[in-house]
Amino acid sequence: MGLLSKIFGKKNVEERQGEPDMMYVSNEDERMNWAIEKANLTLWYFEESLENPQSHQVYFSIKVKIIDGDNGEHIWLTEPHFDNEGHLYGTIGNEPVDVKTVKLNQKIGIDRSMISDWMILENGRLIGGYTIRAIRDGIPDKDKSAFDQNIGLYIDEGVDHFKPNFDTPEGAILALEQAYNDKNLDAAIACKDFKEEAKMMLTSTSMPQDAEIVQQMAEVLELSFVNNLEEHGFPNFTGLQSAFIRERVDNHHYIITEICCFPDGGKSIQKLNVFKSVSGWKVLGPIYED
Repeated sequence: MGLLSKIFGKKNVEERQGEPDMMYVSNEDERMNWAIEKANLTLWYFEESLENPQSHQVYFSIKVKIIDGDNGEHIWLTEPHFDNEGHLYGTIGNEPVDVKTVKLNQKIGIDRSMISDWMILENGRLIGGYTIRAIRDGIPDKDKSAFDQNIGLYIDEGVDHFKPNFDTPEGAILALEQAYNDKNLDAAIACKDFKEEAKMMLTSTSMPQDAEIVQQMAEVLELSFVNNLEEHGFPNFTGLQSAFIRERVDNHHYIITEICCFPDGGKSIQKLNVFKSVSGWKVLGPIYED
């Protein structure tokens, strides 16, 4: 049985004896919506890897939404490739259920706007596969091990390849870590929003939030940030691999959990407030939990 057949089973549950029941997550489910968004935000890594695959990358597949009248179905494509205009081509990798316009092993071309996921196997480890992870998150913990064994994949936190820029909350965190690695104080300061951090701190107290107090607090926070780096040096995030979990507070404020895996096998978890300013997403202070 091929990898995609293992992931999605046969046409119905009755044919899947000995396999864990598949929990299909509604398109309205926030978990699946985030999985699709995350796949598209990190698609650049898939494209660059596909164009120049490394020896440890042994499998590439991409998921697209096929429309058939009023029906739509997300289907994996094997042998994916892009043309010079960025259009996607591939081979239908799993038996369609709800659409009749394509069939297993058919070669198709499709607009990149229909991409909903991607996956690479790197040293037997699943990279990407965000909708697979969303399905896995929806099954009981007691069945997760059987799910992993059945599809033959090592499913851990993974690595989220967001670009280190201010376009996403996760990218802002990566940009700050890159500034630390480069020992670039100006770049590190550019990743922060001390005024918004001051407002957040004042909100948790009974102090007023007039403009003067906010400005004074912001200046103190920036000075403290700079002094800490000058006194203790820049943190070293070289070789760090991170996966991220979002918790939405509002459209301009997310709490991001970063699961950090270090080259020596160590692991740490940090939670950070990230705020969307007029110049993009910025990193505020960490969240300390009791």
